[in-house]
Amino acid sequence: MKINQFKNVVVIGLGYVGLPLVINAAKSGYKVFGFDIDAVKIAQLKLGKSFTTEIRKQDLLGLQKSGKVIFSSIMPTLNQPSIFVIAVPTPLNRDRKPDLSMLTKACELISQVIIENSLVINESTSFIGTLRRLIKPTIESGTSVPKILYAVAPERIDPGNSIWTLNNTTRVIAGLDDASTEVTKKFYSKFCKKIYIASAPEVAEAAKLFENSFRQVNIALVNELSIVSSKYGFSTHEVIQAASTKPFGFMPFYPSIGVGGHCIPVDPGYLEYSAELVGTELKLIKLANQTNAFMPKIVARRLREYFNGSLKDKKIQIAGISYKPNTPDLRESPAIDLLIELKSLGAIVSWHDPLIPQYDHQPSTELSSKIDMGLIVTPHDSIDFSIWKNSNVKVLDLSATKRNFGWQKYL
Repeated sequence: MKINQFKNVVVIGLGYVGLPLVINAAKSGYKVFGFDIDAVKIAQLKLGKSFTTEIRKQDLLGLQKSGKVIFSSIMPTLNQPSIFVIAVPTPLNRDRKPDLSMLTKACELISQVIIENSLVINESTSFIGTLRRLIKPTIESGTSVPKILYAVAPERIDPGNSIWTLNNTTRVIAGLDDASTEVTKKFYSKFCKKIYIASAPEVAEAAKLFENSFRQVNIALVNELSIVSSKYGFSTHEVIQAASTKPFGFMPFYPSIGVGGHCIPVDPGYLEYSAELVGTELKLIKLANQTNAFMPKIVARRLREYFNGSLKDKKIQIAGISYKPNTPDLRESPAIDLLIELKSLGAIVSWHDPLIPQYDHQPSTELSSKIDMGLIVTPHDSIDFSIWKNSNVKVLDLSATKRNFGWQKYL
């Protein structure tokens, strides 16, 4: 099978993963159908409105005008073999267990329109064995098509990162057979500079889970160190700086109020689930998940101690509530948990985030000097801290970065 047989690409899910894929595939010469069940999002995309700063309005409008991109909330019915890329959310539910409902639904929709010799690629994060044990059986139970190709290419999107992008971050792929692997490689090679071929889909799926579990564990380790450091009265960041002078065997991670986004808080949960499927337990990862999830409570209690045991009626303002700098992404943001925890302890909490005008019916407010404390949580480049610097406001820097904003790191 030759890759030039594939002229059409259908991307299911137009979030932080799917939308950049639509743009890159279209610029590479494919006709791309961007599908999402959210009709409001589709309407906004048709008008050139994007929720992420990486996607430019002129690209959205220009590619649609040229006919290279079509956005719709109706799955396209195509009369020739096509590439279907699944890029739907795979969150954890309230019990921190995998929620595969959107992934399953995507497979059911594909089964209704797919034709012979099409290729299905899963980019969505999931448990080890998802392609073989869930995606393939679900699609084939809903269609009588005799020959379908299957592969995985786990997403590695880092919203707001202008250095490592979809184009220059190595893409790990693997198909269920050699033909699937080959056509998947040729597809991604159109817009990804480096391709790594894993020996099996399970290896690629495990790599995605492990690379973010690695970060979860190390962030939890440094967050535990920050608790010890506070008791001894020295800076965790100074410890990290000293340890970083070792030219081998050490990688710096920085303390924080927790972890956010769709990767670090979620992927370890899928690795835990993968372990459960084969009758084992990942105690270290489970502990790391618990440690980082509990950090907002720990930080809020430390702040209460800062005010002699009570936060009642203390005016506290948080700078930045998204999960990472320079992106409006609120998924799993620990800043929200900290905000809620501070309010539960009696504080009057406001927040400033130039990338998020409103959250939970509460608007972003300008940084103020008429507060009891300012907290730097997610320091976007567009935040001007001069009003705090030019006043006597107490400010604590809780950000997970080595950058100095003028105040000593608190964690």
